[in-house]
Amino acid sequence: MKLAKYLKPYRLFAIISPLLMIGEVMGDLSLPFLMRYIVDYGIAENGLFELVKAGGFPYEVMNFLYGAGNYSQLSIIITFGVMMLLIVLVGGFFGTLCAYTAAKAAQGFGHDLRCDAYKRVMSLSIEQTDKFTTGSLVTRMTNDISMLVEFVEMVLRMCVRSPMFLIGGTIMLISLNVKFGVVLLCSLPLLLVTLILVLSKSVPLYSVVQKRLDKVNSVVQENVSGARVVKAYVREDYEIERFMSANGGLKDINLKVLRLMAIITPVLTIIQNFAIIAIILIGGIDISSGIGGMTVGNVMAGITYVTQVIMSIMMVTMMFQSISRAIASGKRVIEVMETEPTIKGADKSGEEGDIAVTFENVSFRYPGTCGRPVLHDINLEIRRGETLAIIGSTGCGKTSLVSLIPRFYDATEGAVTVDGVNVKDYDLTALRSKISFVMQKSELFSDTVANNIRWGKTDASDEEIKEAARVAQASDFIEHLPDGYDSYIAEKGASLSGGQKQRLSIARGVVRHPEILIFDDATSALDLATEAKLRRSLNEKMKDTTVIMIAQRIASVKEADRIAVIEDGTIKHCAPHDVLMRECETYRDIYASQMKKGGDIGE
Repeated sequence: MKLAKYLKPYRLFAIISPLLMIGEVMGDLSLPFLMRYIVDYGIAENGLFELVKAGGFPYEVMNFLYGAGNYSQLSIIITFGVMMLLIVLVGGFFGTLCAYTAAKAAQGFGHDLRCDAYKRVMSLSIEQTDKFTTGSLVTRMTNDISMLVEFVEMVLRMCVRSPMFLIGGTIMLISLNVKFGVVLLCSLPLLLVTLILVLSKSVPLYSVVQKRLDKVNSVVQENVSGARVVKAYVREDYEIERFMSANGGLKDINLKVLRLMAIITPVLTIIQNFAIIAIILIGGIDISSGIGGMTVGNVMAGITYVTQVIMSIMMVTMMFQSISRAIASGKRVIEVMETEPTIKGADKSGEEGDIAVTFENVSFRYPGTCGRPVLHDINLEIRRGETLAIIGSTGCGKTSLVSLIPRFYDATEGAVTVDGVNVKDYDLTALRSKISFVMQKSELFSDTVANNIRWGKTDASDEEIKEAARVAQASDFIEHLPDGYDSYIAEKGASLSGGQKQRLSIARGVVRHPEILIFDDATSALDLATEAKLRRSLNEKMKDTTVIMIAQRIASVKEADRIAVIEDGTIKHCAPHDVLMRECETYRDIYASQMKKGGDIGE
């Protein structure tokens, strides 16, 4: 019911569809009655005599069309045959419109739900998307919503068709002969017991099916994105085994569900055939005895109605199966839709001042972890236009520190301010519009070079894009591409080298002309000469921009205004290179270790 609101914009189609189905079902229910007239009065011996004797609707129709006594048995066959054909055509017209309107409503429902679900996923924090996992979110956005679309379409069509066939077929059957109704009533308990037993065991398994599908999608996603690592370490066989295990688990649970559901069809078929035999037996005895006005046409109509009723029960079974899967999928989609973003924006925006970023007694630990925090007792002021470098051992919290500025995560304790305003009080769009974040792992999209750079500023002109590329030292290699800035980049930048991807990512950050530019080890794939040119270009073109750069190489940071040395999760020293060489042992150790490795570092 929580998702029913997505059907409201299409309620006209949702209302019309069942009404159209009523027309189709009424046509289907009337066909056996007309067929009975053809058999009893058009084919049977002495049919004309029986028609006059019985009177009623068929007699009135023939007299109206041909006049009293001016027709033959062939006329009866043709007349009621044409009537059946017309009913089939009208019923088919209603059925086609019903299918169209149901599909229109269901697909509209799915479109709107998928859009809102995607918006919600995009609003979630990194912590929350990690919790769901990428594979699970992909499954929920695709397979689960597709299940709900199929369910809505089935309900709009079958919620009328099946009950009407069940109720209408039973009434028509009893109207033919009460004994036929008794046969059906004896069959129904067996059908219901079978359905209850099967569905009670199969329904809980659909949640397991979706979880196993999550696992398959996760394995595929990990292996496709990490294909180079898999190949580099020759782990194809291991990953194939891992996929086979996940896929095998999905197959096993699907087979278990299908084995349960497979019981229903043969049981229904057996009960249906026994009911048909019973009707033929009852009809044959009554006809041979000449009692009850039983005719061959009645028996044939009774067989058709029994078949229709039992088939409607089979359709109800399919509905229950669809409902079971939809309930499982609906819970998973609702779980995403009801997840409130842990990081929400407010309505403030700061004004430029002398201090760009401030960390006040900041501590941070990743959500769901315990023990010692990743960062603790961080106190730092970064001045506007300053270049601050951050250096330290692997895992000391450098990336965690800069991730607090654009609120990828929130500080556990203390406050992070930008332009004098706590980042938690910022409008998220306003905050992140001030910042360009260039990561070590370059994320590029399947698009042109120009459009990848334009991600940083959607309305950037061609000249702005070229200028950003020049600052990022990317213009040379871009101009040598087959189509220059219009060259198409393969998925994840597979057609470019690591250094080229990093330079395009830097250009994407530069084109925005941000107030704060963060490099998270974003020059690691560049040689020192190219990196030096990049620093000079940044100093010339972006003098007022506050640059925060994480790096592992002393050569990358020594020219910064200040260098923050992080050790054991806190800032031990923050000063220019010369001061650190005199006062910070940790910095001297890093410097010495790189010099011993033959680094091209000089004081």
